[in-house]
Amino acid sequence: MADAAVRPARAGLAWLQRGSTAGWLIGLVVVMCCIGVVMVGSASSVISMSYYGSPWSIFFKEVMWVVLGLGAFAVFCRVDYHALRKFAPLLVMGSFVLLVIVMVPGLGMASGGSSRWIGFGSFGIQPSEFTKLALALYGADIIAKRQEAGSSMRHSLAPVVLLTTGAALLVLAQPDMGTAMVLIIILLALVFAAGARFSSVLKGVGIVVALGTVAAFAMPYRRDRLLSFINPGAKSSGSGYQVVQSLIGMGSGHFFGLGLGNSREKWGLLPNAHTDFIFSVVGEELGLVGAIAVIVLVGAFAMKGWRAAEDATDRFGTLLAVALVAWIAAEAVINIGAVIGVLPVTGIPLPFISFGGSSMLITMTAAGILVSIARRRPDPRGDRRVARKAKSRSPRPAAKSSASTTARRRPATSTSVARRPTTRPSARPTPRRRPAATPTRSAARRPAPAARSSNARPR
Repeated sequence: MADAAVRPARAGLAWLQRGSTAGWLIGLVVVMCCIGVVMVGSASSVISMSYYGSPWSIFFKEVMWVVLGLGAFAVFCRVDYHALRKFAPLLVMGSFVLLVIVMVPGLGMASGGSSRWIGFGSFGIQPSEFTKLALALYGADIIAKRQEAGSSMRHSLAPVVLLTTGAALLVLAQPDMGTAMVLIIILLALVFAAGARFSSVLKGVGIVVALGTVAAFAMPYRRDRLLSFINPGAKSSGSGYQVVQSLIGMGSGHFFGLGLGNSREKWGLLPNAHTDFIFSVVGEELGLVGAIAVIVLVGAFAMKGWRAAEDATDRFGTLLAVALVAWIAAEAVINIGAVIGVLPVTGIPLPFISFGGSSMLITMTAAGILVSIARRRPDPRGDRRVARKAKSRSPRPAAKSSASTTARRRPATSTSVARRPTTRPSARPTPRRRPAATPTRSAARRPAPAARSSNARPR
């Protein structure tokens, strides 16, 4: 019964096993970006009209960032990921400098009570996004180097733990608790991929949850978000307003949705409809079918990314792929969980689909590095071809087959004599038998004692 239940599931996932991992990742990224451009254009039309006087302003910005992201994606797909190892320390140092600069008054751009951007006007970059990529690269590099040198697990993980903790504290001070959680998840993924004990990973998760709870209750607005997550209906006019409106939009979509562009929540009812809560607009306009399709695409990307990590040619590639997959998958889970009300709202965008400049650019860069890792894995089809060629070049038992076929075709005759092999199949030759000694002439002339006694004369 258990095997019968597993077979349909395996058959349903068999289509994911076909084709190369790199090809699947490229296709999934392109499809999700196309969905993101369409949904951002639909969800942002009203707010774009009210802020910029045109319903297409935010849409054109999204197209610009997607084009830049696809350019970065194409470049890093072709670049050997090993070449990035020498830039990892510089990226970490630069990201820490930017995290400090963003909190300097006059240099950092504030929005919604948070100082997370550096830039001018409507264009800004978010240093915390660069920090994710920098820590993933540096953590994979330092752990791989120290493990290859034979260092202990504690010595290999110590610098990564210290740097990630420091970066998470700087991000938490902006304040941006969601990104700090993603940084910790990247650290836990590296610790798990490095081969640490599962009990140690569980202890780390427990410590993170405890510290996150303390940090959530330390600030009033975080405490309100956490309490509204527990019972959003009780605070539907306050901190739970976004979640309630998101659930209303998801529920009104039913199975096939209201149709593309027919969302009612985007008319000022749902804040951040084109950024953090775009999944709600997907469910409202495309229905349950569209929402499940987005979840399947993200899940397939995570599965193929994990396959790339398993098939990586070296330790650094495995660690880096695990960190990148954990980063992107965690953001998707946190965003979708907040939209449907099973996780607190943290402001994390949906990868490849939500509107965002630096987030889109860095996420596409990470996906390109993941494709680079997948492209350099050994091809199983090539291995099978090599095995077939080696098998065809192997020497055939020609003597045995020819002798047997000759024996079958040659008719048996009375004069034919079977030839015996002069040597045995083994390498040691058969020893020859010595011929019996021939009698000498004197011995031949001398009569035998019996004959002499028989011819004797009687006395």
